[in-house]
Amino acid sequence: LQGAYNYYKSKEYLYLNEDLKSHETVNLKFWLKYHLLNWVRKYFYSQIVDATVNYTPDAKKIISSYGLSPEKIFITTNSPDTDLIFEAAEKIKSLPPILPPNPHRIIHVGRLVKWKKVHLLIEAVQVLKKSFRNIELVVIGQGPELKNLKKQAINLDIEQNVRFIGGVYDNETLGRYFNVSKIYVLAGMGGLSINQAMAFGKPVICSIADGTEKALVRDNYSGLYFKNNDVTDLVRKIEFLLSNPEKISEMGKNALDIIRNDINIHTVINGYLAAFNYVTENKYKLK
Repeated sequence: LQGAYNYYKSKEYLYLNEDLKSHETVNLKFWLKYHLLNWVRKYFYSQIVDATVNYTPDAKKIISSYGLSPEKIFITTNSPDTDLIFEAAEKIKSLPPILPPNPHRIIHVGRLVKWKKVHLLIEAVQVLKKSFRNIELVVIGQGPELKNLKKQAINLDIEQNVRFIGGVYDNETLGRYFNVSKIYVLAGMGGLSINQAMAFGKPVICSIADGTEKALVRDNYSGLYFKNNDVTDLVRKIEFLLSNPEKISEMGKNALDIIRNDINIHTVINGYLAAFNYVTENKYKLK
């Protein structure tokens, strides 16, 4: 329980909201609140819960520390409807490229808020432009940071290298942008956009965020990790892949294989069914 409290008062916990701000103050009230929360969780997990379903393997260690037996802790991954994504991928094969060809185009998809850290990508593009004059960052998404990010690109004199698309919400249009891009890059907190990019055969560059990315992005296999908040390391990883197109192709294929075979809508459903089966003691065989 002391370990949980130490985490609650750490920077990682206090800055979890999308604006990288905290409404918490570490004082006596904070101490009482989270010690009470720890004890409530310990009682809940050890006395009431029949099973839990979790998106990260770290849950085995974390939740068992509250008293829940490991056999009651089920791990599944999160996933969009990959069947629909694969259908869209087939449909757009006959469509013309949505953007002109560019061997140095990278892409980011997500809500434009501070914890996505798109500003780091823009900083990286400024540095990478010295090696790749035609480098382009495609930013797909809407959000409160859009104005600031556009201003940043102008101030860094790279507005011609950063293309803001806006929100894209259908798989076919999104897939067309993925198809004309080489690498999916995520500088901050992740989400299902990693799955989407990999389903379109894109290698992923990201940092460790909430832990769910670990099952998807396998270092030097389906992508690369950079040190959190380290623009220099981010530049190094992007530069490595853009300079080695054969690695982009190899990692992209591996990424697609992971989605097809290991982490997709069907494996997620089966993960939930395993937990439900355990709780209800139904003996049907999972497909």
